[in-house]
This record gives sequence, structure tokens and C-alpha cells, in this order.
Amino acid sequence: MKKITVLFYLILIVSCKKAQNQTENFGEITVDKNIVHDTSITTLSKYPELKLFNSEKVESNTRTAYIVQNAIFFDPNKKIVRFNDYKAKAFYKGDTLELWLNNYNGYFGNGVIVRIFKNHFKVYDINPNALRNELKFIKTKPLSQKLILNTNSFNKNDSIYGFINYTCKIDRLVEKNFRGYFKTLIR
Repeated sequence: MKKITVLFYLILIVSCKKAQNQTENFGEITVDKNIVHDTSITTLSKYPELKLFNSEKVESNTRTAYIVQNAIFFDPNKKIVRFNDYKAKAFYKGDTLELWLNNYNGYFGNGVIVRIFKNHFKVYDINPNALRNELKFIKTKPLSQKLILNTNSFNKNDSIYGFINYTCKIDRLVEKNFRGYFKTLIR
């Protein structure tokens, strides 16, 4: 009987640790109603939306995101690769808002998907090594993450404005920083 009790407590401890690890990567949303008036957000309205490929149907007349991603490769040469051609889209899937900040062109792309649920968010890194119309994610270790939105109550057809600052380690040689402003309509 004593062995069963000890085994029960060990299983309980291990399962609690596992549940804690699964929730560690969630961040808490910061709400700033004034982000709508930030100069970076208002500047987006002065530029046309990016067209990532010739046959693309552009959904917005004005730019939806200005985000810079720096991928730092800690090899002997320490290379930095910079991307800044991102777009923003937002969709409801059940009770979760999905915020797509990426540059997917139908064949390949990179960026992140931010899943927002009850004042919390989780960032998923899109794997650029995917086949056409396939969505894969990279396993990453978040180092820091911040998401600022103009509101924390969302409805379809509402505008959403925000700022993201996300840093993660992809593997022991690559670190990624994803930082910038976005605005889009929730579909």
C-alpha cells in the first residue's frame, strides 16, 4: 500500500511539471488603447500593401504590418539575416483569435502565428521548409515575448492594432527576433 501511495505522488508530481511546462510559453496581453495613434501605426496607412507575388490578390489597400525579423546565426562567421516583408491577418477559429504575421506566398514563407485566448497568447513559428499549402511549425524556445493590442475583447470585422516583440532560440546556433507593428481587420 505504501508503494502505491508513493507511486501515486510521483506520478502526480511529474504530471504537474508537464502541465507547468506546457503553460510556460503563454504570454499575457498588454492593452494600450493609444497604440492606434502610434506613429508607426499611422505610417502604415501611408504605404500600399505588399504584393509578395504577381498573381496575388491584395486584400488591403494600405500596409498591414511593418515587422523586422532578425535571424542570428551563431556560427564562426555570426551572420544576421533580416526580413521585413510581413503582412498581418486575423481570423477567428472557435473561441481563439489567430493572428498571422507572415510572408507566405503560396509556396514558402516564414513568420509567426499568434493564438490569442482570454488575455493570453502563444506564438508559433512557421517553418519555411513546407510544401505548397502546407503549414508546419518549428520547435522553439521563447526567450522573451511581448504583445500589445488596442483591446482585449475581439469581434469579427473589428480592427485590431498591435505591437509584437518576440525573441526565441530555434536551436543552439540560431536566435530569432521578431519585432514590429501591425493593423488588420478580424475576419
